[in-house]
Amino acid sequence: MKIKSVTMAALALVGASTLALGAHAQGRLIKPGGNWAGMLDETDGGHLFGNPDAETKLVEFMSYTCSHCATFARKGDAAIKLSHVPTGKVSYEIRHLIRDPVDLTATLLTHCGEAKKFGGNHEAIMYRYDEWIEKARTATQAQRSRWQFGTLSARLQAIANDLDFYEIMETRGYRRADLDRCLSDEAKAKVLADTSAADVQRYGLKGTPSFVLDGELLEGTHDWPSLEKRLKDAT
Repeated sequence: MKIKSVTMAALALVGASTLALGAHAQGRLIKPGGNWAGMLDETDGGHLFGNPDAETKLVEFMSYTCSHCATFARKGDAAIKLSHVPTGKVSYEIRHLIRDPVDLTATLLTHCGEAKKFGGNHEAIMYRYDEWIEKARTATQAQRSRWQFGTLSARLQAIANDLDFYEIMETRGYRRADLDRCLSDEAKAKVLADTSAADVQRYGLKGTPSFVLDGELLEGTHDWPSLEKRLKDAT
């Protein structure tokens, strides 16, 4: 999916007065007995699965409102985590391109809580993509007005309510009060928006999903079959 006004739309949504957070890495898990499958780090703009010192480093740039990203999440994510990450030879980082308010809402929710929860949160949102994106497409004018006016937290909470994000995350064990706190974190929102804009500029990203392998943007590679071939060639 092509990126449309990522930088300006995301920053305008968050607000220029918000203070940014510094880069951080939280929630590191212990490598279990030589198998890197359980290793997870929170990075400055996403989450990294596997060995942070792996020889081959794969980065996915994705958007929650991108249908192709949802397809990749169902087909490519599991294959990478099962076949490549456990060996310690390949690390896999998921980073976010914030395209619109719905995207920002989903991203903040998947980042909610400890870093070790991200993988399951990401799957929960992506696996029900077809359901909630249809609600977004058919939203009433009154709903869309709530998404566009008011404080940032009020707008994002309205989106989470209208698209059943609360219900999805509650199945993950979250309480609504906890989710509201995450949706009210304007500093986190600005970090995500700023990082998204910087990634677009740094790599010249034109659509999602896009993949960077060992620092090089893989041109013409936007699905699992084409990425799988590139990974096999690299490893």
